[in-house]
Amino acid sequence: MGKYDAPRVLVTGGAGFLGSFLCERLLKDGNEVICVDNFYTGRRDNIAHLLAQSRFEVIRHDITFPLYVEIDQIYNLACPASPVHYQRDPVQTTKTSVHGAINMLGLAKRTGAKILQASTSEVYGDPHIHPQRESYWGNVNPIGPRGCYDEGKRCAETLFFDYHRQHELRIKVARIFNTYGPRMHHNDGRVVSNFIVQALRGEPITIYGSGVQTRSFCYVDDLIDGLVRLMNTPDGLTGPLNLGNPVETSVHELAEQIIRLSGSVSQINYRPLPQDDPVRRRPDISLAADALRWSPAISLTVGLTRTIEYFRHHPAIRAYAKRSTVAAQ
Repeated sequence: MGKYDAPRVLVTGGAGFLGSFLCERLLKDGNEVICVDNFYTGRRDNIAHLLAQSRFEVIRHDITFPLYVEIDQIYNLACPASPVHYQRDPVQTTKTSVHGAINMLGLAKRTGAKILQASTSEVYGDPHIHPQRESYWGNVNPIGPRGCYDEGKRCAETLFFDYHRQHELRIKVARIFNTYGPRMHHNDGRVVSNFIVQALRGEPITIYGSGVQTRSFCYVDDLIDGLVRLMNTPDGLTGPLNLGNPVETSVHELAEQIIRLSGSVSQINYRPLPQDDPVRRRPDISLAADALRWSPAISLTVGLTRTIEYFRHHPAIRAYAKRSTVAAQ
């Protein structure tokens, strides 16, 4: 128990894809939850079902500016996470990671709160070792188009550990690998949402590169469970800790599976690979398995099926189907 009747938890980026599921889980666990979001990529629809709960509060705020609230824990998830969104305003992306981390760490210092940073597998860049383990320092292009996100997150990790060493803050750092599920933005440019939307519309599925590049896809429920477990470990465990699914899947295999599960007639279209796009991505989750007793439980087939059903009823798919019907008449 914290300073209040129930633990009071702040979630930055709480109206986003991951943030909304985290808010939901924290409320289910009996916490008071303060959701902070500037709604740049977060959406009110993601948290609409939570608004009636008395233990849930929403604050519209950009964490590049200081925030003054009283809390027990902070989950710092705020930052655009897809290339389409974080490259739209790269300066603001860097500010969100760096200034946002400074402001949230300052809040944790003032309140004595425990704070978790949602870092990313992108800190490893285009890795020279496989699978990626936490001791690997990475291979990142600091001046490339992905640098605003990759280096912003790397700097945030630096800040977290410096505040820990200098001010004895209780920190946790999670390096999140590719996560998917319902509530993903339909136009965020990520491979799972892209493929599902194209498949449901019957459009060609766009693969950048040859399709042999790999990713490891973790369903959102598994990832949220890992974050909560990490936050609630003893203070001596700081991380960084990889959280992701160690099952490696090629992008081409993913496209074929989505076509099959959705019953689509889409064909596959190949385009050039974007600059600095990682060729292989798979987490070594040995540390998480040992420290958290955590490993993903939901298979790619089950997770994709749930995600496809979410998008099948998404307004963007319905609107497209309606336009196609009208055009055919």
